[in-house]
Amino acid sequence: MPSPVPLTDAIAEHVHDGDTVALEGFTHLIPFAAAHEIARQGRRHLTLVRMTPDLVYDQLIGLGVADRLVFSYGGNPGVGSLHRLRDAVENAWPHPLAVQEHSHAGLANAYSAGAARLPFAVLRGYRGTDLEQQRDIISRVTCPFTGEKLAAVKAVNPDVTVIHAQLADRDGNVMLWGITGVQREAVLAADRAIVTVEEVVDEFPERTGAVILPNWVLSAVCVVPNGAWPSYAAGYSVRDNDFYQRWDAIARDRESFLAWAADNDLKESADV
Repeated sequence: MPSPVPLTDAIAEHVHDGDTVALEGFTHLIPFAAAHEIARQGRRHLTLVRMTPDLVYDQLIGLGVADRLVFSYGGNPGVGSLHRLRDAVENAWPHPLAVQEHSHAGLANAYSAGAARLPFAVLRGYRGTDLEQQRDIISRVTCPFTGEKLAAVKAVNPDVTVIHAQLADRDGNVMLWGITGVQREAVLAADRAIVTVEEVVDEFPERTGAVILPNWVLSAVCVVPNGAWPSYAAGYSVRDNDFYQRWDAIARDRESFLAWAADNDLKESADV
């Protein structure tokens, strides 16, 4: 594992047009800075995978980065809809967006199967929902031991997974704690993995429940303090709830969204 690299270099080397990209982080540690760099570098035709698209995918979808979304819940937490996601699905703006929807348990299991390099995962779920109509990703299998009918969900193996974490050490290992979601599974399921971190330390502290990602499963580590804003990194920052509330008005209207994108040096990278 090489020394930390600039985020611009990591994205340029490891994220390509047409890739399946997972940007994971549940409630906190959402890799917003990396997402914005993907947009600034003009990536196109991505399949975006994420358990909760949150504002980060609302932004990327509005910027025309994605052709497909694989997700398990879509909304602005505590506020309402993701208006750029809705506009893409309902009105094909800035272009059509294909959608594959899972339950939380289903997508988490799909990542786990991908991490284990298995073709699918088995769980009790999906029954009674129209999600089962997606026969290319959800099916049924019969347990060979009990005869029980179970759901089978196709494994998710991203080309690249991007996460944010609190710490890296001098050897390129990464440590994260707090709500850890499916970051570990998403990294292990991917062909390549980029991690942005708050800082590099000589030695990891003792943290109950922390996750350690060894350097041999990572492609690049980038030091990006506050790289999860407007979400947060436990122990380093707090969630910017005001921005989540402001986003509702920003994203609701195409012109206000494009003005926000221009103010953040993002508009030029999108064909909108």
